[in-house]
Amino acid sequence: MDEVQTVRAEDRSVTGFVYGLGPTICALNAAAEEIARTDIFVLILGESGTGKDAYARLLHRLSPHGNSQLRKIDCTALPPGDLLAHINEAKRAANLESPGNVYLDNIQELDLAGQSVLLSQLPDAETADRKDEPMARFISSSTKDLKSEVASGRFRRELYFRLNGACLCLPSLRERVEDIPVLAEYFLNKHSTAMKKQAPLLNNRAVQALMAYHWPGNIRELENLVRKIVVLGDVQIALNELRSSGIVTNRPAIVAPGASLKVAARAASKSAERELIMQALERTRWNRKQAARALQISYKSLLYKIKQIEAFQEERENGSGED
Repeated sequence: MDEVQTVRAEDRSVTGFVYGLGPTICALNAAAEEIARTDIFVLILGESGTGKDAYARLLHRLSPHGNSQLRKIDCTALPPGDLLAHINEAKRAANLESPGNVYLDNIQELDLAGQSVLLSQLPDAETADRKDEPMARFISSSTKDLKSEVASGRFRRELYFRLNGACLCLPSLRERVEDIPVLAEYFLNKHSTAMKKQAPLLNNRAVQALMAYHWPGNIRELENLVRKIVVLGDVQIALNELRSSGIVTNRPAIVAPGASLKVAARAASKSAERELIMQALERTRWNRKQAARALQISYKSLLYKIKQIEAFQEERENGSGED
């Protein structure tokens, strides 16, 4: 992958988008619109696949310099010398009319030497107010909590505060479940149009399955699944693969009316166990061996319990009616 990419302001078909109807994403979009109109540096935090690139492009398009080019620098495995060259090139491109925006993607991947180089190129409080020296606005993104990285000594404190003029914290897809149906519909229309194929219909059972999944890959994973649905022309095949590859989010235990207290307690215990397993997998980024150690059970036991959870979800889905 190239470290630097140039995005034309007039190109409205860039990968990624900012879309949703839930209160969380609506508030985030409103904040992004206000921030975009300023020249303040912006830090975008979020898990992989939550739309950090989309928000960087949104900030650029809505900024006073939206007609210029957005310069993207991927900081992954980027030597300090190359970083300096890219920043100097961005400076040369800046002018009094349109200093432009520079997007530093995966800023958490810069080593301490690279961080020192970047810090030396950023304006301080004195030079930031000088109108005779145009300076591009820096937008940075990270999959890690940089405040924790600062506390551990892996990220320079001064650089963190310099980049963090304003912060946008993107929610994971499991934190905005209410947006999954509209996102899925958007991707269905997008990819069926691109492939000139008829979009399969998502019935209520399929939507419920999508909303029950934990989505460790967030929006990117959802889009990949919907693209596969369009390619195959079959919703169920893709959902079967989804069920076999992951774990569902926790839902309250369903107990039949009139069930005994013992039955209710057993159902609640199973529900709590599913939630604990899900949380352990999330904390360990779905590393099952680490999750087993965190839960203080054997790896074999964890695999068995995950199979039980998948079987439980399949039974619930088979028991639900079609639209």
